[in-house]
Parts: sequence; C-alpha cells; structure tokens
Amino acid sequence: MSNATLTRPLPSVASWYSAHHGWLHAWLQRKLGCTHTAADLAQDTFLRILAKDRELADVNQPRAFLGAIAHDLMVNYLRRQTLERSYLEALAIHPEAASASPETRAVIIETLLEIDAMLDGLPEKVRQAFLLSQLDGLRYAEIADLLGVSLSMVKKYMLRAMTHCLQIANPNP
Repeated sequence: MSNATLTRPLPSVASWYSAHHGWLHAWLQRKLGCTHTAADLAQDTFLRILAKDRELADVNQPRAFLGAIAHDLMVNYLRRQTLERSYLEALAIHPEAASASPETRAVIIETLLEIDAMLDGLPEKVRQAFLLSQLDGLRYAEIADLLGVSLSMVKKYMLRAMTHCLQIANPNP
C-alpha cells in the first residue's frame, strides 16, 4: 500500500453533503414535484447516515447509496400522505369524529401508520380481509362475498394476517 493511499482522507458526511446534496435535492424534486418536501427528505437522508454512523469509505457509489435511502424515506412520506388523506376523507364523511383534538388526530394517524407497516408485505387479499374484518366489522361471510372467495379462504387469510401481525409485534418469542 502506498503512502498516498494511507494519507487519503476518508469521506465524511460533510464532504458527501457538499458533493451530493444538490443532486439529491434535484432528484427528489423531480420525483415529488415539490421543492420543500424534496429539501426535507434530502436533509433526512443525511441525518439517517449520521444516525447510523456508517463507514462511508466502504461505499463505492455514493449517489446510489443516497438514492436508496432517499427512496425509502420518500415511500414512507408518500404512504403517510395517503393515510392522512384517507383519514381526512373519513372525517369528512363522519363529522362527529372531526371534533377530535389535533393531538388525538396525530395519535390516530401514527396508529394507522403502525397498522399499515404491520400489514406491509402481506398479499392484497389477505390485507383486505383483515381490514374489512377489523376496521369495518364485517363478518367472514360478508368478506368472502366482497372478495369473491370462499369462507374457508377468508379464514385462512385472517389466520395468516393475525400470525403475521403477532410475528411483527413479538419478533423474539
């Protein structure tokens, strides 16, 4: 190994920020169409790197690495926006629920995000069956009719969803 290799400075988050923040912000802005949200997510990307205290010298392609982190943050942001929009639409249908305090609404949205995260990765019909049962209070026969499947299939869907949620909630039994 040469002396030049030994004395070469290791990349820091600050140097990555200087070199790649503009690119990352522009990339996010193209994806989201909003410069303010893009700026927030670009900052969050670098904060995530700082929080993980990752050795940046091991990363060969900084933009691909940053893009992957930013993409995950963007997906979470968009998922949250969709859930919040759905919640506000539900409030519009049921005005009596709109009287909840902002704190209560925030707790409800966080809970919905946690439920969404728990159900992530399940097949669509399994997730639909679970939500129709737990949120809409439908009986299994009604769910079977809505989804166009047998009653025994709905029972299998529910077992799979419940097992999945328990595994997520208790990863180390």
